[in-house]
Parts: sequence; C-alpha cells; structure tokens
Amino acid sequence: MGDRLNPKQLIGAAVALSLLIVAAFVGKALYDRVSDSYVVERKDDGSAVTKVVRATFTRAASLKVGSLSGNVQATASDTRLAGMLTSDRVIKAPFSVDYFVDVSRLREGDYRYDPDTRTLIIDAPDVTIGAVNVDEARRTLAETRGLFVTRDAMDKLTQRVSAAAQASADAEAKKPERIAQARDNARRALAQLLTGPLEAAGVADPRVLVTFPYERRESEQDWDRTKTVEQVLGNRR
Repeated sequence: MGDRLNPKQLIGAAVALSLLIVAAFVGKALYDRVSDSYVVERKDDGSAVTKVVRATFTRAASLKVGSLSGNVQATASDTRLAGMLTSDRVIKAPFSVDYFVDVSRLREGDYRYDPDTRTLIIDAPDVTIGAVNVDEARRTLAETRGLFVTRDAMDKLTQRVSAAAQASADAEAKKPERIAQARDNARRALAQLLTGPLEAAGVADPRVLVTFPYERRESEQDWDRTKTVEQVLGNRR
C-alpha cells in the first residue's frame, strides 16, 4: 500500500476541492451574466431573435395594498466634441408603482386580541414600495433634438431618459402623502382579510386595528396598558 495521507494533507485537499467548487460556481455565474446581458442570440441567417433570455420565479407572501399610476415626463441631454455637438431627448410615458405589506413577517406576538371590546390589534410591518414600471412601449411622446445625433449619443440619451423617468416616478411614489395613502389602504385591506375569520370563529362585529412601526415608536412612552384597547385607541382614529 502507498503512504496514507495525514490529517493535515486531508484538510488541505478538502480546502482545495472546496475552492475549486467555489471557483466553478463563480465562473458559471459570471458566464451566465455576460451571456444574459451582452451576448446577442441570432438565427442561422444572422438576424437577432426576440426571446426571454432568463426568467426566475421568486416566491412572495406580500399583500398588495395599493397602486400609484400616472404619466411621467423625463428629459436627458448629451454633449460631445467639447460642446460642439449637443442633443437632448424628452419622453412622456405611463408609469405604475405597487405598494405591499409582507404578511409573511407577521408572527403570533404581532396579534393582540381584547375579548371585552372584540378588538384585534395587528402590529404590521410597514408598507414597502415595489419596482417602478415605466411603460415606454406605450409612450405618448418621444422627441430628440440636435444638429447631428450620433448612434452612441442616441444610445446614451435613451438610457439616461429612461433612468430619469424611473427616478421621477420613484420619487413620486416615496412622497409622504403617497405612503400615507398606502398605509390607510393597508389598514382596510388587513381588516377585511381578518374580519371574516373572526366572524367565522363566532366574534360578532369584530374590530381590527392595524399599527405600523412608526406609530408604535411614537406611542411607547404613553401607552397605558391598564386601560382597554377601546379606551386607549378610541381617540386615535
């Protein structure tokens, strides 16, 4: 028999094998990223094809509690040859943004029920904002101005104006008044979601109150747990 490997050699071999596996995964991920983003797939005749390059299904347990939609105007400019060539582009397109509450984060301790007032209090996670969708395929206006717009300049203008439209719609969705609207609708949606099970359990005319993190922080100092839920929250609505 040949010489047996000592423990240090076995550990070294295991580490080397692990590094090779990690390197293989990293290399595969890098190849997939380059292939997905930069490699053009073509037919046998050389023409590019329209297809979904990669699609990933992700599980979600979020309750949609609102949607903001409208039209956005965005503009971008480009300057080349020390200012000799200038161009700009403006678009108008519809957009939409959804608001969610991740109900999968609710745990048993986030529910408190007062049988005397038939009130269920839910300490809900805050509303989150989904990805902005600017539907440029349905844009109502697209104007490009410039004495001579090169292909590269047009590419930059298109990219920048899309980014500007996304940023403008995202800023609108994050305004305090929009978040307040989403929270108000989240209260109604969660109340409707849980009123049915309470009634099915024999609770007549149940009341569901939803609190969000910022409210709970504000009320930590003056929350009087010696009073009933109805007494404490009666003047907060």
